[in-house]
This record gives sequence, C-alpha cells and structure tokens, in this order.
Amino acid sequence: MATKKQFLREYIKAIRDGNAAVFAGAGLSRPSGFIVWKELLRPLAEDIGLNIDDEYDLTSVAQYVRNKSGNRATINSSILEAYSKDVMRNENVTILTRLPIYTYWTTNYDHLIEEGLRDANRNSDVKIEYKQLSSTKRDRDAVVYKMHGDVDHAADAVLTKDDYVKYDRNYPFFRGVLQGDLISKTFLFIGFSFEDPNLDSILGQIRLLLDENIRDHYYFMKRVVRTDTMGDVDFGYQKARQDLREEDLKRYGIQTVFVDDYSEITEILREAENAVLANNIFISGSADFFEGDWTKTRVDELAYKLANQLVKEEFRVTSGFGLGIGSSVINGALDEIYSSRFKHLDEHLCLRPFPQGIANADERKSKWKKYRGEILSETGVAIFMVGNKKDAVGKKAIADGCLQEYQIAKEKRRVIIPIGSTGDAAATIYADVKTNKDQYPYLEKYLNMLGTETDIDKIVSAVIEIVKAQRTVQ
Repeated sequence: MATKKQFLREYIKAIRDGNAAVFAGAGLSRPSGFIVWKELLRPLAEDIGLNIDDEYDLTSVAQYVRNKSGNRATINSSILEAYSKDVMRNENVTILTRLPIYTYWTTNYDHLIEEGLRDANRNSDVKIEYKQLSSTKRDRDAVVYKMHGDVDHAADAVLTKDDYVKYDRNYPFFRGVLQGDLISKTFLFIGFSFEDPNLDSILGQIRLLLDENIRDHYYFMKRVVRTDTMGDVDFGYQKARQDLREEDLKRYGIQTVFVDDYSEITEILREAENAVLANNIFISGSADFFEGDWTKTRVDELAYKLANQLVKEEFRVTSGFGLGIGSSVINGALDEIYSSRFKHLDEHLCLRPFPQGIANADERKSKWKKYRGEILSETGVAIFMVGNKKDAVGKKAIADGCLQEYQIAKEKRRVIIPIGSTGDAAATIYADVKTNKDQYPYLEKYLNMLGTETDIDKIVSAVIEIVKAQRTVQ
C-alpha cells in the first residue's frame, strides 16, 4: 500500500521528469454519464437469458451474444448508442488532461481524453489502429493509445472473447508499446478493474522479465467500508478479498492508494496539479522609473538573482519581457541554464512576449488580458516587483498590467508573492495582501519583511523558501 503522500511525491516527480503516464478505465468516464462494460452488456445478456450479475467472465458473455446473433451488429449498435452521446467532462478527466503528461492509455471507447486535451490547448496524437503507431503527428503534446478501439470504429472494438484471442493479429505492436511504457514510465491506473486479459498478460511478462526490478505504478482503490446491512461474515469476506487483491497487484509493482470515497481522488489530483504548477513561476513587473533604494542597478540585480536562484532550485521561470525588468530576468535564468543545466532552455525558462503592433486600444487591452490569463493558467506562482510605467504625458504611473495580473492570479488561486518594498504596483498588491493576510497563510512568516526589506539577498532567500514549500507535498 502507498500513502497519499508517497503517491503524490513519486507521481509529481515523474510528471516533472517527463516519465508519467495514465491508464484510464471505464471508471474514469462513468461520472460523465458513460456506462461501464458490465452495464453495456446487461441488456444484451438478458436477451440471451443471462443475468450479468451472476457472470464473472464478461468477455464470454459478449462472445455468447455474438454467437447467438450470428454477427456483431447488436454489439456494434450498443457501443455506438452508449458512447456517441454528448456528455459533460468530469473534473478528474479535466485535471489529468491539463497536467503535462505525455502518455495516455485507455480501454475506453469514448473521446473524453482527446476532448480534454483539446480544451487544454494540447495537441493529441491518437492511436487506434496499428498503422498509426509508425507515424508521428506534428507538434503533438500527448499520445493517446486506445488499445480496445474507438466508438467511431465500433466494428473493430475489442469486446468478445474472440477479439481478445485475435488481439495481437488485429492490434499488432500495441502490447509491445504498452510493455515498453510500463517498463520506462510511472503509471497511474484510474477507473480500472484489472480484469482485462490483455493487461494481465503484459504485466505478467514484465514481472517475468524484470523480477524484483519492476517499476512502481499506482492505483486508486476504494476501501471496503462496513455498512449497516453488512454482517460480520460478508464484511470479513469483502475485506479479505480486497487485501488479497492489493497483495496481488504488488507483484506487478502496482501500489494501491486507498480512498474512503471516490471524491478523494479528485482532491488528490487537484493537489498534484497545484504542486506541479508551483514549479512554474511567473515574475511580473515593469520599471520606467527608478527611485530611492531601488536604482536601476539594484532592480536589475534583484530580477537577475531571483531568476538565477529559481532556476538553480530547478524551477521554471516565465517572463513576459516586462519593461526594465524582463531582460534581467532572462539573463539571470540563462546564466544558470548555460552553466549547469545542460542548456535545457525550455525546461527552465518560458518566454512569453506580449503581442505587439495592435493599434486599436480596446483590441490590445482585450488580447493582453486573455494573454495574461493564459500565462497564469500555466504557472502556479506569481512574484510581483516594482510595476510602474509612463503615462500619456510621460509621468510615472502604476502599471495597470501588473495589477491585472494580480487580479487574474487571485481568481485562479495562484500563490502570490508581492515584494512590496520595491514600491509601485508591488506595493499596492502588498497592501491588499496584507489586509487579507488570512488568505495567504504561506506568507505569514515573511509578510513584514516583504514590505520593508531592501537587502536583495534576504529577499531572494525568502522567496526561494516560500516557493520551495509550495511544491513540497505536505
């Protein structure tokens, strides 16, 4: 058994390292209104005189239906009817497809994963038949392997016992690709029953090949809970069966994460997403004017050291090229990347220059607001420093763009760190945060110093402490 904390620590690390994968079963789609395999077969089983609740081998039931009718027409029609309807995507699918996971496997026929990826602005490369395995979609952000087929190709869907027997002929190489992923990636199995013959065979082969060196994977399982109508014998049986299932999954390196209610899974996934996002940090600020303690040299030094130390701690820094600050942020990040990060630029620095040359003021304002929203959707922490600009007559004014980024960060519940001592927009944001300090418990220890401290090294050290705490699973 793995604790929630252990799962989060290991799976978040796998996501950050690019080694995470998802294996989705029917249980992932059920909250959206799609039925599970057993319910798909229930009316078909009744038509041939069987009670689906008394049957364990569902592939055989599907085969009996096929045998009785003489063809697959009834099964194909049931798949089309069950999985072609429009449904609302559930939150677990939404979170899993927003996360920067590259590999998705599923036995589901529906399109929830593909649609979730599209809505997250991620380009999916969907593999339904073996011929697609040899091609690579340009600019893909994720690969979706539909190992049992797709509702749009119902006649080829894997469902009956014959389909499983002929799987390697009809779906050549799929098992091999999955086997490779199970060896090299950390999987989260969600909504899956582990009664699928294909997966059972693949896991057995990996166990045989790697013995004790098999990779750890994770599986959510609802803990057996005694109900008012459950007697001692029934509860003991259900508990013993669950314990045996847990031990059996361990043979394949699959660690069970128990939950008392399925709603806990959503909370766990949210926590994982927040921790992953906390590794991406947006530095907001601009400076046309430099006053008092914050001369241009010192503002440059603060921006440089912040970005440099964040990259050193393996964070990913996002910059919108804020006037008077952006170049120092970029230089600080680049110096660390090129000195000790193997020149892995994209892993540690994201450059998001704002669209230029938009003459219409309203159009520019609208596009920039949307752009800011996109930036803050991809980052978990927003740091605010300085924030001033020239107004229409050349005088100093608060940078309304920084204030807008603060409002968006609040709406998205991002971690907000205002370096109020640098003045201007940062001071305005700091004052609002301090007034509502109960909403920012992570700043409690640092709030006073963020408003008064001018020692650059102390400021940088405090910011690093705050952000490191946010990406650590509590």
